[in-house]
Amino acid sequence: MISLTLFIILLCFLFYSGHGLVSISVTPIIVSKSGDPVTIHWTGIDSPSQLDWLGIYSPSNSSHHNFIGYIFLSTSAGWESGSGSVSLPIVNIRSKYQFRIFHWTESEVDPTRMDSDHNPLPGTKHLLVESKEIGFSPGRGPEQVHLALTGREGEMRVMFVTHDGKENSVRFGLNRNKMGQIVGTRVSRYEREDMCDSPANESIGWRDPGYIHDGVMINLKKAKTYYYQVGSDSGGWSDIFSYISPNLDSDETIAFMLGDMGTATPYKTFARTQDESTSTIKWIKRDIESIGNKPTLISHVGDISYARGYSWLWDNFFTQIEPIASRVPYHVCIGNHEYDWPMQPWKPDWSSLSYKKDGGGECGVPYSVRFNMPGNSSEPTGTRAPATRNLYYSFDMGVVHFVYLSTETIFLPGSKQYEFLKHDLESVDRKKTPFVVVQGHRPMYTTGCRNRDVELRERLVEHLEPLLVKNKVSLVLWGHYHKYERFCGISNFTCGEEFPVHVVIGMAGQDSQPAWDTRVDHPDDQVFPQPEQSLYRSAEFGYTRLVASREKLRLFYVGNHDGEVHDAVEIRAPVYKLFHSCHPSVQPTICFQLQRIRHCPPFPPPPPPPSSDHDDDVEIDPRYGVDKRLVPSGPNPLHN
Repeated sequence: MISLTLFIILLCFLFYSGHGLVSISVTPIIVSKSGDPVTIHWTGIDSPSQLDWLGIYSPSNSSHHNFIGYIFLSTSAGWESGSGSVSLPIVNIRSKYQFRIFHWTESEVDPTRMDSDHNPLPGTKHLLVESKEIGFSPGRGPEQVHLALTGREGEMRVMFVTHDGKENSVRFGLNRNKMGQIVGTRVSRYEREDMCDSPANESIGWRDPGYIHDGVMINLKKAKTYYYQVGSDSGGWSDIFSYISPNLDSDETIAFMLGDMGTATPYKTFARTQDESTSTIKWIKRDIESIGNKPTLISHVGDISYARGYSWLWDNFFTQIEPIASRVPYHVCIGNHEYDWPMQPWKPDWSSLSYKKDGGGECGVPYSVRFNMPGNSSEPTGTRAPATRNLYYSFDMGVVHFVYLSTETIFLPGSKQYEFLKHDLESVDRKKTPFVVVQGHRPMYTTGCRNRDVELRERLVEHLEPLLVKNKVSLVLWGHYHKYERFCGISNFTCGEEFPVHVVIGMAGQDSQPAWDTRVDHPDDQVFPQPEQSLYRSAEFGYTRLVASREKLRLFYVGNHDGEVHDAVEIRAPVYKLFHSCHPSVQPTICFQLQRIRHCPPFPPPPPPPSSDHDDDVEIDPRYGVDKRLVPSGPNPLHN
């Protein structure tokens, strides 16, 4: 036994002597604000490997395998010398950080330990050095501040996170130096035991979420700049933020609509993160600033943070969106990556290919607690977890009635959601809000690649589309497919100016789906058809900007690569006039004119699709009745 112990000690000595005396330092040790950067410097690594890596740990006593992220030392210039440095922002997740350096070589790659993209996770066998603990300065005040409408006149909701859940308030007013109105907050949280599956309920994915505070600023004057601050005297106050109060009677509506954005991290982790989300936020922030003193909102149609059970990514997401979500209301609907898990309550036989494990075991809990949307929709989880909330709701903003749906919970006739949608659409006052915009996650129409959603789409078309057509919905927005695609006014795959325009807007950040065009490095990827119903599609990242007046609604597709508009559609309002504007024979009543759709502005036509030498092998797409062919991104050549 003694000889074995001596042998192990000798091996360790030989290994570490081959790497010299490795040192690591981190500055600063106390970080002032969540999202501020730290710099990690190391020296003394002999014979460095290209796979040597820096592990990021929080809490600081986490086991080696339970990092929140990692960076290869080879990303630092001059790493071959055994010294280097990296700087990265760190987000406050209410526990201290530690950094560790490990030696790792190709011969030690374990093919059984892969991340969600099938990349090998780094090995932790050879620890070289650990840093001191890094913390955040006290008295900073709450973090992750974001707004939402309540659906009631003269109100604005604000939510934020603290580490202890003690009493916090919201103070606000029209004068930045005199915020004399104060309201309290309601506090909620969730526990590891509320999670429904792995990794959310395991040590590798769970981190304490803190306490979520929820307060409502009331008695607001319309369309005024309000200043506000959240916190307490004992725990500190946040920065001072501002917003334009809502004006439900405005003759103009401005909104930013997007889907599937996610969050960017400065490190690799167990699941793919979304670097492009930073560009989306950058351009939306530019647009908000250019609008000036006008109310607006942001609408995110599902697949919010892509945390998928790795809870610190929710903290990362809310820190990332705070610069815009603290200024304008941020509204959401649920997607598969917030909800789906093996034992979800509603899972009919036909949905087995759609509803899987995409939520990473979260079963909608973080989504339900961290947001508070208008209405009181909910569905039980069938577990100890709280009911899933924020499923379907609606509100007016200016000239638009916005409706949000859940494609992840039951929507068939007889369900609470179906009855909500039917009653809501039938109750819209089109003189007050001439436009109706419906939003959900999984689309009715797409030329995307996922055959697994075919049966779900068929039921959306069968059961929900008649409600949209009957009630003359103006615009329907979907996510789920990480592309932009605009369809004609459509009903049952048939174009018509009187039908709702459908647009897929899931291009705000996530990039895990292949482009429609073949790529040089993926020549065998399937090519998807663009039928005549699809008027414009693009694989460029971006978002959409909605601008509506009483006469028309315009939706603009803005590309992240240049911040410019690349597609637009204009939808005319139904026109309501008093009897004296109608034919003399008409009794005092309301005249109704069908909406008309105009596609604008003009864009140069794309190059024609390449011809095929294999006409005998043409495969017909049964959904649209056209053969599968290569069509470049952009306007449909069939319409030029």
